[in-house]
Amino acid sequence: MKGKLTAIIVDDERLARNDLRLMLSHFEKIEIIGEANSVVTASKLIDQSNPDVIFLDIQMRGETGFDLLDKIPRHCKIIFVTAYDEYALKAFDVNALDYLLKPVTRERLAESIERLFEDALPQKDSMSPLTCDDRLFLLFNAHYKFVKVEAIVFISSAADYSEVHLLDGQVGLVEKPMQEWEERLPGKCFCRIHRSAIINMDYVIKVEEWFNYAFRVYLKGVEEPFIMSRRYASAIKNRMG
Repeated sequence: MKGKLTAIIVDDERLARNDLRLMLSHFEKIEIIGEANSVVTASKLIDQSNPDVIFLDIQMRGETGFDLLDKIPRHCKIIFVTAYDEYALKAFDVNALDYLLKPVTRERLAESIERLFEDALPQKDSMSPLTCDDRLFLLFNAHYKFVKVEAIVFISSAADYSEVHLLDGQVGLVEKPMQEWEERLPGKCFCRIHRSAIINMDYVIKVEEWFNYAFRVYLKGVEEPFIMSRRYASAIKNRMG
């Protein structure tokens, strides 16, 4: 990470922008180069200034910060700002750096700034367990979006990456190994049925015996069944009761 970072503040409340700008003025390595009060003005500002960091309010009048995600370049770090702790996000991809709850304190802001200059998120955060209600920040067709864990139908291995498949056919690419998914995903919902596949049990339609002691697992919205070896069969049978 370079020595000094340029940043913009996106928030529809002028006082909130002023307060955050004042606090950020105490951090010499952060240079505020602009402010925006809506998704439209923010999009134009991003195109003009190409910032390194965006402090992005989630809840704005008539829109959300999420509406801006497909306008943000991949290199740009995002620190979400929100007054609603329901948006406390366990971001899974590298672009979602952190979130701040309003009112933002200088101490908590300092933690976020420190993360900007680290090569990676702390290990305790990157390996924290997920719940079905958590939102993941994933890359779909060159754009980032938020996906609830419970909306994932299955995850498949793709060389050094993994693919996250949704019910509508969208596929997100994540630079995470299958082992990390298996460790983090909630065990009550997800089950590994092959070394290259983890499925959401809520989308299982049926399991049928196949040849050579293997099984075929059918998932909602997925045309081809998965082949499950006997090694994994007992685990999925126990989950299905």
